[in-house]
Formats: sequence, structure tokens, C-alpha cells
Amino acid sequence: MDLTCSELVELVSDYLEDALAGDERASFERHLAACHGCAAYLAQMRTTIAVAGRLREDDLDPAVRDRLLAAFRGYSGPATVTNPSP
Repeated sequence: MDLTCSELVELVSDYLEDALAGDERASFERHLAACHGCAAYLAQMRTTIAVAGRLREDDLDPAVRDRLLAAFRGYSGPATVTNPSP
């Protein structure tokens, strides 16, 4: 099974949590070996997790915290793209 970049993005959390089955993990790692963009994305996710894990609420400026909370409250998930009728 070969993964697309979109499929890899959907599986990245499971990969980082070591929750992928053996064959799915192998497919994930084959894709990473061949795709610089996805390898960079995984590295960015690891960095984000490491940095976010060190943050405390007091580390954020109150205005930044409020903007982040507002953004998360307004998030409704990934946008669905539909093809318009010709």
C-alpha cells in the first residue's frame, strides 16, 4: 500500500503515538523516505509538540491567549472542497 501525502498527514498523530499497525507504519516510513515535503512536515510536528509541551499558560501574553482561544472556538474542521457542476 502506497500512501499519498494527504493520507500521511491524516496518519501523522497515530504514527507519533506509535499506534500504526506494522504494514501501515512501513508504508508511512516508505513515503517519508521518498517525500522530502512529508519528512519536513513530520519534523515540524515533532518540533511543535516539543515546544508546546514546554509552554505554560503564564508563558503566553493574555492577548495572544485570547486570540488563540477565539480561533480554536471558531474552528469547524477541515474545509470540504466540492467540484462545481460544469
